[in-house]
Amino acid sequence: MKHAMVILLIAVALVGRLVPHPDNFTPVLGVALFAGAMLPGSVAYAIAFAAMFVSDLVLGSSFTGTTVVIYGCFLAGAGLGKWLARQRTWARTALATLSGSLLFYIATNFAVWMEPGGLYPHTWRGLIECYWMAVPFFRNSLAGDVFWTVALFGLFDLAHWGLKQQRADRAASA
Repeated sequence: MKHAMVILLIAVALVGRLVPHPDNFTPVLGVALFAGAMLPGSVAYAIAFAAMFVSDLVLGSSFTGTTVVIYGCFLAGAGLGKWLARQRTWARTALATLSGSLLFYIATNFAVWMEPGGLYPHTWRGLIECYWMAVPFFRNSLAGDVFWTVALFGLFDLAHWGLKQQRADRAASA
């Protein structure tokens, strides 16, 4: 039952990547964190990878060296979710979300800067410009990560609490 609920919540959240949304306001990190915290073994990593791969195919995204870095960041998000699973609190969840967002910002923009013939010169000034130009995307990314992480964990906790209450009510009336 728990795994079915988790899979359902992940599926609902992934629709958020396929419908129109502000740049970088996607559920993928939230899904990776949630899957890592809730699913056993390597299933969480498979979900993070499959979510990106399938949605990239549907969206017609090109696969480049930067794509590898992007996928790696979301796999790291599933790893952060595994860390969360040991003792999940809202403070640890916030830390994992912020860490995942920062990792994505730092790693993907470094990869963009490193692209041969890319948008930015391979100088310190070019690197700084690359990070500076990405700040609006980071803002959206962080907002999306927070929104989707709170939505997934919050809905799960609410459903879990409701089921506990229902069981307690049944036990009390029996």
